[in-house]
Amino acid sequence: MLIKTENLRSDIHRCSTSFLTAPRSDSQAIQVNLTQSAGEKAIEASLVHPDGSRARVWTQVLDMKDGSYVIRFRLFQSYTELQINVLHDGKHLAKSPYKLNNMVYHEKCYCPLANLEKWYSIMDCPDSYSQIDLDLAQFKDVDVENVAKEAISRFNKAGMHSLSHYRIIDNKVYRKTYGEHVGFKMFSDAILLSLTRKVKLPDIEIFVNLGDWPLEKKSQGHIPIFSWCGSDDTKDIVMPTYDITEATLEMMSRVSLDTLSVQANTGPEWENKTTTAFWRGRDSRQERLDLVVMSRKEPELIDAALTHMFFFPKDPNKYGELVKSIPFFDFFKYKYQINLDGTVAAYRLPYLLGGNSLVLKQDSNYYEHFYKMLKPYEHYVPFKRDLSDLREKIEWAKKHDDEAKKIGQNAQRFVKENLMPNDIFCYHVKVLEKFSKLLKRPPAKPDSSWELVDQPNDNDSKCDCKRLKTKVSNDS
Repeated sequence: MLIKTENLRSDIHRCSTSFLTAPRSDSQAIQVNLTQSAGEKAIEASLVHPDGSRARVWTQVLDMKDGSYVIRFRLFQSYTELQINVLHDGKHLAKSPYKLNNMVYHEKCYCPLANLEKWYSIMDCPDSYSQIDLDLAQFKDVDVENVAKEAISRFNKAGMHSLSHYRIIDNKVYRKTYGEHVGFKMFSDAILLSLTRKVKLPDIEIFVNLGDWPLEKKSQGHIPIFSWCGSDDTKDIVMPTYDITEATLEMMSRVSLDTLSVQANTGPEWENKTTTAFWRGRDSRQERLDLVVMSRKEPELIDAALTHMFFFPKDPNKYGELVKSIPFFDFFKYKYQINLDGTVAAYRLPYLLGGNSLVLKQDSNYYEHFYKMLKPYEHYVPFKRDLSDLREKIEWAKKHDDEAKKIGQNAQRFVKENLMPNDIFCYHVKVLEKFSKLLKRPPAKPDSSWELVDQPNDNDSKCDCKRLKTKVSNDS
């Protein structure tokens, strides 16, 4: 069993954490070498006080089916000391027990680290992201007052666009909203609040697009808008989507599909997967309907069906009856996964890449924050936007099974290396920090027209932030 140490640090937030450990052989620990799963019950883990009493925590062991295991946990209280026990056959494994001798804070605890560079080091953030550099290279000397006037004038149109206007001042989040449908502010609120609980962000002012489509056309616009999706003909600054961000914040809570859980639920071994290309979804693009028509003509090649219809007229004779949605993890019973755009980029792609199947991805002018890091025939197999060569690509995969399997493995490795929770946090903070340096002047303190977005209370969970207490003591 390959084991690697990752993120075993204390005095930081651990809302949901994973780690693997490097085996050693000594009198206190055993070494186990596995190349495949030893079963879901093979590894036991617990988070306890040094005296052995239980902590308020949910611990989960994920069997990655390749001989490695991920242990993650979600705290419901902050602690000064904790011990992590990892057991196999009742005996401590590798360097277990792991001791965290400083503070470990739960997700709702407001306890920001003041030193941003130290936070980057703790989180193992890269120095830069190519997508951020590309997005921000379009702007310099941003005058937020002029940006605000133009953004509100152009995009504050009921029924068309929706925006959240944020100022972060002294690590407090203030907001105004524009447009009719602003419910998705809950997602941008959540990540900004979560980040400010973990690290002191620079003062900044931004506009976040709450809709699907990127807004600022390269041919006519010049104002910075943050969006969850980019496109080749727009200049929006791309953030991780609300989907993968919520999965990061809410894993081991109200979200069951995330980039870790999907890797532990990849279905049968490659050789036992059904050799059919699979797709399910709604009718949010013409090519999705075209795919269903293809499937009805060649069901042995493609299993594609619509689960909902909102955009096009129902036609059972042409598209068949609507089918019930199936659990996402059941997708991976199939060897080939088809990824088609919806209204914009299909936000399921991170999870398809992590599922150890081969992803066939439609050519698209839409992209998420990580798309430009992906390489065709290394992480996925591309097909033309009009599906004209999809059949050919599926047949290629069938004839080149070893290569197809390798591409699926590469895709899963990409997810492990680029789309884990720390990657999502790092990307958000990096893009905010770098954008803050482009501002012509610091944002003004908000007046009464702004709403303070409150941090969640932690009345049911002890926070006990030592950092803030130390600062108050030093100030006094």
